[in-house]
Amino acid sequence: MYRFVVLLVLAYGSSHASPLFEDDGVIDITLSGPLSEVIDDTDERREREFLLNVDGAALGVSVRIRGNSRVVHCSFPPLRLNFSSSDTADTLFSGQEKLKLVTHCRSHNDFESNVLEEYAVYRLFNLLTDVSYRTRLVRIHYADTADPGLEPLVRFGFLIESDTALAARLGGEILEVPHVTRNMLDAEHSALGYVFQYLIANTDWSQVRFIEDDRCCHNGRLIRINERNYYIPYDFDMSGFVNARYAKPQPDLRLRSVKVRRYRGYCTTEPALRNALRTVVARREDILRVVEELPGSSAKDTGSRSSFLQGFFKAASNEEKLLQKFERRCL
Repeated sequence: MYRFVVLLVLAYGSSHASPLFEDDGVIDITLSGPLSEVIDDTDERREREFLLNVDGAALGVSVRIRGNSRVVHCSFPPLRLNFSSSDTADTLFSGQEKLKLVTHCRSHNDFESNVLEEYAVYRLFNLLTDVSYRTRLVRIHYADTADPGLEPLVRFGFLIESDTALAARLGGEILEVPHVTRNMLDAEHSALGYVFQYLIANTDWSQVRFIEDDRCCHNGRLIRINERNYYIPYDFDMSGFVNARYAKPQPDLRLRSVKVRRYRGYCTTEPALRNALRTVVARREDILRVVEELPGSSAKDTGSRSSFLQGFFKAASNEEKLLQKFERRCL
């Protein structure tokens, strides 16, 4: 029997939607607090009190580090922000409680580019389906009160819609099971996800439970909407599109680079897969526009990102050949 995390839709329904994810403009925020203490606390991960300034409002927020692999690879790991609802009323963060903040990992400029690229990946999936996590790009001024002699650090990051808000927006429930089978999933949405993961050359995901976890899925969440189950992916830093310095293919796949595309979806119906491929191809110009409009990007970066995606569209121009490739590789 399935076990659900039941969510109160009335608390987060569309009539009370937070403005945070209703726009895609860059938000400037200042995050002030004992930053170096938070970053160094990789074991206990205790929350510490910060002040978040945005649009003239000062919000109290508790901050701690989060994540698994990025805590190992990053000198500046991702963070979790825990808001007090009384503070957020009538602000951009109205209705928000716990939010994931994706940070720049390390000081080198390449890692800030990776933030923008991963943010773009979420935006690309939003183009294809509403059953996806929303994000908001932020330009963060970090002020470390534990080391006041340091100059404030300014970097791009992005916030990710919470599971609670996602489920409420879609009128669904988060589903917790150890694994899923092909027949449990909505065929059309699943096929779209498989083609999307191929587009961005991501193999770091799975629809079975991950090591040391008791629920499905690796880098994805299951949600039930109107008696149908959907797998919604997240965490794309290991994808070829992002191509983070620390990203490496899984050894069992025998790929020379994360930039090599490998289809990893379940075997599904031919019509569902064909429709998914056509859906992605039909949004080609919109997909490329998201990349072209990323802020803080050089012409070289934009050209490289666009060229990588164009490799997919070139292959997709021979629809039958690509579909046959997917069918040979399906799980």
